[in-house]
Order: sequence, then C-alpha cells, then structure tokens
Amino acid sequence: MVTGGFQNIFKIPELKKRIFYTLALLFVYRIGVHVPTPGIDSTALAAFFARAQGTLLGLFDMFSGGALERLSVFALGIMPYISASIIIQLLTVVIPHLERLSKEGDQGRKKITQYTRYGTVVLSIIQGFGISIGLENMSAPGGAPVVIHPGWSFRIMTVITLTAGTAFIMWLGEQITERGIGNGISLIIFAGIVARMPTAIANTFRLVSTGEMGIFLVLALIVLMVVVVGVIVYIEQAQRRIPVQYAKRVVGRRIYGGQSTHLPLKINTSGVIPPIFASSIMMFPATLESFFSVEWVKAIVAAIRPGNPVYELVFVGLIFFFCYFYTAVTFNPVDVAENMKKHGGYIPGIRPGKRTADYIDKVLTRLTFGGAIYVSVVCVLPSILISRFNVPFYFGGTALLIVVGVSIDTVAQMESHMLSRHYEGFLKKGGVRSRR
Repeated sequence: MVTGGFQNIFKIPELKKRIFYTLALLFVYRIGVHVPTPGIDSTALAAFFARAQGTLLGLFDMFSGGALERLSVFALGIMPYISASIIIQLLTVVIPHLERLSKEGDQGRKKITQYTRYGTVVLSIIQGFGISIGLENMSAPGGAPVVIHPGWSFRIMTVITLTAGTAFIMWLGEQITERGIGNGISLIIFAGIVARMPTAIANTFRLVSTGEMGIFLVLALIVLMVVVVGVIVYIEQAQRRIPVQYAKRVVGRRIYGGQSTHLPLKINTSGVIPPIFASSIMMFPATLESFFSVEWVKAIVAAIRPGNPVYELVFVGLIFFFCYFYTAVTFNPVDVAENMKKHGGYIPGIRPGKRTADYIDKVLTRLTFGGAIYVSVVCVLPSILISRFNVPFYFGGTALLIVVGVSIDTVAQMESHMLSRHYEGFLKKGGVRSRR
C-alpha cells in the first residue's frame, strides 16, 4: 500500500538521511532566491517584470523560481549549466578528444563534467556582464531607474555575484545527486517551478473574482491538467520490450543460459532533457531583447513569441532534434548488440551482430519519433492556452512535464532503496519504474 510505503522510508536510516539532506539543500536554494543583488531598486525591477508575464522572459523567471524577477544572487539560475552541457555534448560529436573521454567510463565522465563546470563559469560571466549593462538601461513604466548607482563598480559586483550564485547552484545540484535522492539539477528546476505555482493559483482566483476568467474555464483547466498528468505518467513509464533469447552454454558439468528475457526501450528515452534544452535556447533572444534595444533582436523575438506559428515550429524542431540527439548520446545500439552477442544473447529471427544493431536502431528511431511527438504536444500546450484563452501562467507543457518526470525519477530511486532492503515500496509490486 502507498501509506505503508511512506512509513517504510523512516525505517531505512540511509534513505531517511538522503531525503532530509536533499530537502535541506533545496531549502538553502530557496533562501538564496530571496537574497537580492546589491545596487538594485527592487520596486522598479518588479514593475518592469510585470510586463514580462506570458512571455519567454516570464518562462525564464519561472525556471529560476522567481530569482530573475527579484534579481537575486541566483538570478541566472541553472540555465548557464544547461547551456554549457548542450555545448559540451554537441562538441563531443565533433571533437575526437571529447568523444574518447565519453567512452572512458567514470574517469572520462568526470573530465567532461569538469569542462562543463568551466563552461558554466564562462557563460555566467558573459551573461552577468550583459545583464549588468542591460539593467543600467532599464526603468520601470513610471521612469524610475532599476540601478541605483550605475557604473563599473556595479557591473563588476553584479558579474561576481551572479557567477558565484550559479556556481553555488551547480554545487548544490551535484551534492544532491551524490549524497541526496534524485537528480540534483532536475530537482532544483523542479523546486523553482513548484515555488511559482501558489502565485499562479492566487492570480487565477483573482482573475475569477474580477470576472476576467470564467469558472467553467478554470474547471476545464483542472480537468485538462489531470488528463495531461495521467498521459505523462503513462507514457513516461511505457516501454517497447524486444524479446531476447540466451543460448545454453556448458561450463564444466553445468549448463548456463537458455533463459528468455527482454530489452526494454522507453518511448521517451531522453526524458525531460529535450524541452529543457529547447527552452533554454528559445529564451536567449527574449533575454537579449529585454536588456538591449537592438532592432534585429526585437524582430527575432517578435517572430518567436509564444502563440506565434514560428515559435511553435522552432520549438518543436528543437525538441525533435534534442530527442534524437540525446537518445543517440545515451543509447548505443552497436554496444548493446555486441554485449548481447558476447553473452550468447540474440533476438529471435535476427542474426547477432550488425543485423541486431540495425534492428534495435530501427525500433529506437521509431520510438523516439513517437516520443518527440508526445513531448512536443505537451510542451506547446501553454502557448496555445495563453494565446487562445488568456491563461495567466504556463500551465502544463515543459513545467508540468518536468514536475511529473522528476517526481517519477525521485520516487523510483526511493522505491529501489526500499526494495533493495526488502521493504514494501510505494506500490505493491514496485510499479514505479526508473526512467533511466
């Protein structure tokens, strides 16, 4: 039973320690969101961001948990780290040295992680400097300047503060992954999204009370949210099972093998990575446009505002690209086929070796196409609701996909901890499967 599963958490000291450690670090992150950067008029900045709701800049603020709106020390959020990860993974395909590192196991991955950290710091410095200059040109609708004392002292202080904040968030995420429960970076994004939900719900009630939104529309949104959550949970745990047969082997006087099993392939192998990566790229022009008054940047941002056909096409195209790219990076059909052949395994009706690798690749390509369609449909939902029904927050889409996906991952890890110690999990048969 579910209740019994939660009770069993506190019977496992290691799991209980990991959960409390994770909650403590997330609490530290939420405190940092409210620590302002020096030299900012918070009232003028809040008035400026009031105009950004329902735009890509508002989406960026949601990912940072409101840190950008307050321009806190965590204003850049985890996006520089995500951008650095995108760049490193793309370079892995074209730079032989990085490709060799990716195949060297833990040591190679540690080296790539180190490069990602360096890239995060460099991107944070660049973005922090751009933001500091942009802030000096910003003012509230009434004309009040956002920066109290502009100049190089403010710029240097802002760069140092924002870069240190992003580096600290990156460290928090790594500590959660290593010593806590779940993926630290995903949980930090999860915490930022969830923290914004009470404000979004309060705004919805305010719009209903003033008559700007009908009660039937709110009820329809609630029903739609439940349906979308159900679809996400179902598809995120769905698998295509390829049957695998292992031949019998005689070792001494014993006979090994001969059993039948399966190779599970997820419909959405890449998880929540594609929408996060796609969102980070889509946010970049809007961020530039908010801080720099350049005509060609304004033209690009006007074309890719949520609700515009160009925005939908570009966003969906990026999701498809990252679905296939991340799946190719994390799952190699050739290696899987070679391992199966080495251990005497084969797919019935398929010759071992290259034929098996081609078959797995064919199935995986089709599954990834279906998964990309599913992710795209879920992620374009917010812009449709905002443009057609004036919904005052980013309902569903990337945010809901991340929240549900990260919840499934975290519960799956807790489930594995309990089942490995012979405790009953959240479901009677351990029905929550890991996404990895």
